[in-house]
Amino acid sequence: MFLSVITSTWLVWLLSQLVITDTSIHLVPIQQHKFQCQTSSSENQAVFRVKVPTKQLAEQILPALCQNSVLKRQFGHVEVFWGGSLAEQIEFFGKGIADLILSKDSIMQALRADATHNYTPIIGYSSYSAFFISNKEKPKLEKAYFLDKRIGLLDHPTSRSGHILPKKAFKQLDLDIKNLDITYVSSHTALREKLANNEVDIIASYWNDKTDDEKFSHNYIIPIGDNITGSRWYLKLTENNTDLACAVQTITTQIAQSVGSAYFESLEKFWQCDLSPYKFIGEK
Repeated sequence: MFLSVITSTWLVWLLSQLVITDTSIHLVPIQQHKFQCQTSSSENQAVFRVKVPTKQLAEQILPALCQNSVLKRQFGHVEVFWGGSLAEQIEFFGKGIADLILSKDSIMQALRADATHNYTPIIGYSSYSAFFISNKEKPKLEKAYFLDKRIGLLDHPTSRSGHILPKKAFKQLDLDIKNLDITYVSSHTALREKLANNEVDIIASYWNDKTDDEKFSHNYIIPIGDNITGSRWYLKLTENNTDLACAVQTITTQIAQSVGSAYFESLEKFWQCDLSPYKFIGEK
């Protein structure tokens, strides 16, 4: 809770600095990593822009959006930007550049993006826990334990389970990050592959009940964070575009559930899309 208060305070301060910046300065998107595709409505110049944290997710969502019948009617092009830094989220979210973005509710609230750009939640992931996971022994939250370990973390500074919480644990143990053998990778899947292949000794991630029991032992994990608020997909709706909202909800739900984790199956849907008329139902 204390960490959340500090984070929110820092976000508010940072955003206030952006607000008072000379508005005559033109700020372009700082994120240059992107994939793009053209829908069947090639003469339509409207572009649907998406911001996601990882390259893997960008590769998944791009074809699904370009092949969707609703997106084809309304847009001629789709651009999916990927990258995990907080600065990138502020750029795309706070300035309304992204039509669709995966982010934390705390960031949305700090940016007031719902009021400023009418960002509306589409689906939300449940709260979850974070762990240190080993393949050969139960990890110990002791300083000496990590000194000779090969550690796998996510190369995404906004990831709670794969980056923020393990580094917080190291700080609490008075460990200097520079003295640790850390390998950074782009996804939780890549972390698991390195652990299974004995390329690292320990990783920081969530626990996947469906697949992790097959490769790893539940006895060899130790919690480093509980009740972590899940991310949400937000759609910028400048008008009552219910067809688009429901199309995006279907796509994001299918992608989330394709991961094969019980965590991603317990999604909260914010739109009623089973029967017409479609409508926003909000949080339960």
